[in-house]
Amino acid sequence: MLVVAKTRIGIGPEPDRAERIRQHAEWAGKDGPAYLAHAATGQMAGVEAMEEQFAEVDAVIAQAERAADSLPAGLVPEPAAELTEQERREVKEALCLVQGRNRHGSRPEHAT
Repeated sequence: MLVVAKTRIGIGPEPDRAERIRQHAEWAGKDGPAYLAHAATGQMAGVEAMEEQFAEVDAVIAQAERAADSLPAGLVPEPAAELTEQERREVKEALCLVQGRNRHGSRPEHAT
């Protein structure tokens, strides 16, 4: 028989919040600790999925910050009078990446 060691985590919610947790746990067919562990695990999975989805954007931001840090102090680049067509495409693609859209402007789950 395999015995798994468990760790106890104590929480102390306000009485009204504790009652709401108890009611939700009962509705879900779980006891309080199992319900809270399930909720926390779901929250962690969501955060990890979001971090994975935005990892590419985070890497681009980190690269831009490193580049900015290497600029001489007080140097402010002159704004370009106008973007080239290539620069416009790059900006559009970057915005699509941030918004989770493909090059055609559709989100994957809404593709036609």
